[in-house]
Amino acid sequence: MTSTMCWTRRAAALAVLALAAGGVAAQNTAPVRLLVGYAAGGPVDASARLFAPALAKELGVPVLVENKPGANATLAGDMVAKGPVDGSLLWFAASPTITISPNVMKKMAFDPARDLAPLAPVLSYYNVLVVNKDLPQQNLKELIEHAKKHPGQLAYGSAGIGASNHLCGELFAQQAGIKLTHVPYKGNAPAMTDVMGGQLAMMFDIVGSARNYIAGGKVRAMAVTSPQRNPSLPNVPTMAEAGLPGFDVGGWYGVYAAAGTPAALVTRYNQAMVKALAQPELRAKLEEMGYELWTGAPKLLADRGGKERAMWATVTKGIEIE
Repeated sequence: MTSTMCWTRRAAALAVLALAAGGVAAQNTAPVRLLVGYAAGGPVDASARLFAPALAKELGVPVLVENKPGANATLAGDMVAKGPVDGSLLWFAASPTITISPNVMKKMAFDPARDLAPLAPVLSYYNVLVVNKDLPQQNLKELIEHAKKHPGQLAYGSAGIGASNHLCGELFAQQAGIKLTHVPYKGNAPAMTDVMGGQLAMMFDIVGSARNYIAGGKVRAMAVTSPQRNPSLPNVPTMAEAGLPGFDVGGWYGVYAAAGTPAALVTRYNQAMVKALAQPELRAKLEEMGYELWTGAPKLLADRGGKERAMWATVTKGIEIE
């Protein structure tokens, strides 16, 4: 970074700090841009578009969602990391880009721990292991027993190499002591199509995305990856209940700004986001989608990101993507 750029960012930070100290009335009324690293229509985008108007209500300015897919969902994060520190550009991030991508990408344009300022956690989610409805194995124990007798025979799909459900499958195989065949797709939807069609035996998918397929009898749910049963799938056991103790794997969404954003502005944004998530209508919609509200201080987001980056580092050894 050049000395001119450094001076510009410092000057902007001082100006924003002065505005933040002056209270909400002194804030710029320009819209806040909330970047999403995925194409429109997916679960991250849908959640961001529900969250944006609730946040706008608390901030008193428009919050506009912009889709910036690319570079394994890191393009949006890079734009924010190199962007202004005045709160006008934020990133609605999904945990894989914070916790998994740094471990598997050959070259990542930014360092999540160094170049971003955590603002607030938003929600957490868990996966459900679904299988083709005609698969002979009726429960997780039978599935594991079959996989042990027939190494590599069972194939599972994912949204791509390094995706959270790819690594969820890797962790499952490691902990169960089995060998599975991974088939990467360009998104969860085509993978689910092939599970339904019988080209794949199974996949891990977000509860909110999979539950309609489960309810419609198009796939069977074997277990959820959360420590407790999911309220939207009350009859589906946890992985621990189904025979794999200690399996607790989930994801989350959080909001970030550029590192160097003034502390007063971080506090103001954090408070606005916590209040936004307390709005009954937003809470009801997100919970209906199978999510769990996860709110609190920026440190919660920073600590969980660091902890999970370390965890996935051990699972991802030997996995590398461009």
